[in-house]
Amino acid sequence: MKSLEQLTDSVFYIMAAFTEPRHGYAVMSLVEKITHGEVNIGPASLYTIIKKLIKQEYVELFDDTTSRRKVYVLTEKGREILRTDIERRKTMVHFAEDGLNKGREYNEEDI
Repeated sequence: MKSLEQLTDSVFYIMAAFTEPRHGYAVMSLVEKITHGEVNIGPASLYTIIKKLIKQEYVELFDDTTSRRKVYVLTEKGREILRTDIERRKTMVHFAEDGLNKGREYNEEDI
């Protein structure tokens, strides 16, 4: 199975949502809400990703006492992977912001 250490946006949002115990529907609703509807994760994609996250030991079952909804949460391994990916994304954003802040001031040695 392919490693999830470099997270896709969908996996990133799902893992971020599992920093607190949540069931799948709550994750889908939260992601849609915080992205103002730009990111919609359907149930098939969500549960496929959850299965992969469980297999990688990034997410674990927190509570399954209700037959209709299982609650999951990030493991410590999952938290570390999420922290690493946050740093990777910060580097990307800083690089892009620095480039934009330079504006159109090109130096010959930069080209």
